[in-house]
Amino acid sequence: MPVWLREYSWRQTGSAVYLSLPLRGVRATSANIFCTDQYLKVSIPPFLFEAILYAPIDDTNSTAKIGNGIIFFTLYKKEVAMWDSLTLANANKEKLQYLRENAVLKAHEKAKEETEAKKVTKQEHRKYALEATMKLEEEERKRIEDLKEKEQQKVTKELELWKKQQKDAEKQKGVQKEEELHHEVEKLKAKKKEKVNKTMIPNEGISKTALKPTKGHGSCSMFSENLKEEQLPAPRSAATIKINFTSRVFPTALRESRIAEEEEWLRKQAEARRTISADLSELEDLKEEEKNPDWLKDKGNKMFATGNYLAAVNAYNLAVRLNNKLPLLYLNRAACHLKLRNLHKAIEDSSKALELLTPPVPDNENARVKAYVRRGTAFCQLELYTEGLQDYEAALKIDPKNKTIEKDAEKIRHLIQGTTQES
Repeated sequence: MPVWLREYSWRQTGSAVYLSLPLRGVRATSANIFCTDQYLKVSIPPFLFEAILYAPIDDTNSTAKIGNGIIFFTLYKKEVAMWDSLTLANANKEKLQYLRENAVLKAHEKAKEETEAKKVTKQEHRKYALEATMKLEEEERKRIEDLKEKEQQKVTKELELWKKQQKDAEKQKGVQKEEELHHEVEKLKAKKKEKVNKTMIPNEGISKTALKPTKGHGSCSMFSENLKEEQLPAPRSAATIKINFTSRVFPTALRESRIAEEEEWLRKQAEARRTISADLSELEDLKEEEKNPDWLKDKGNKMFATGNYLAAVNAYNLAVRLNNKLPLLYLNRAACHLKLRNLHKAIEDSSKALELLTPPVPDNENARVKAYVRRGTAFCQLELYTEGLQDYEAALKIDPKNKTIEKDAEKIRHLIQGTTQES
């Protein structure tokens, strides 16, 4: 049974009430306090204190302190006035019960309102955090786009400067050639003049009429015959030049070599080098080196190394228009599409590269491994793990000692097993 605390002391001012509850024989460090605007209840086993206050108080700002064997309350009044007593006088049991129940209901409503307020505040904080995160991501994306734009402008300026330098160099070469040609012409004229002077007869006693050619069939001056003979060059001597070609040495031993397939691969590569599949009339504005697929491939590789994947794709696209039989163009463009998340295009280019990398020979092993890995990576990013694993296993058959491909294939197997167990 609880022991009701009947002994207490209190004093007041116009705005506050100061209540002191002595705890005899109890060393208390904490207490269960329930307080509303007109009801106060304190529970410190074995003591219990309850009071229906004379007038409403501000229960939010009121305080309680425990120490030195007492509980000291500072209760702030809602209205500035002097109370006749601490508790409500002349209250019957029914009224006290009603006031208790009303205080409990108010406490529940207040707790509910505080919970809702906390929930709203929490949602607002989450919303603010989400907006702040989205703003940071947008700023980062804009910063990256600006960097890409600046890099693209820089590369474009460098390309324009390089083109201008090439034009100036070609113009300078043309001027030098014209000057050299002019000097050669002057030299030839000077030599011809010297020869004419040497062939002339210096004797003044000979009559001028004797030098005139006689008219008639077959008549010709000796001077003109000698001049013609001296101007004609001597015929060149004939000779035979013998050319020996070094035979192709393949990396595999003769007993393991597939000479027919290797020769077919070399023949296909040579034909591909000679193939021009684009209409050059559409590309009249390009320079000669820009019409070379190998030059465009090297340019695309440099763009890829600097992270300018869109420019690299454009270079490879033009190279493919010029020659669509070179597998490395499709293979390198697939790598760019992977970086740009154009996964379906990466699969198409990798498949086209594998189609051109036939027959399979040691000379194209590295390219076939890259094609399988890039197509497998694109499949895995599309969550087509079975198809991706097939490509990684095909790459492992070609290069079984590649630990990186082996580890990636093992990760894909675990992903397939986890997906199967979840389903």
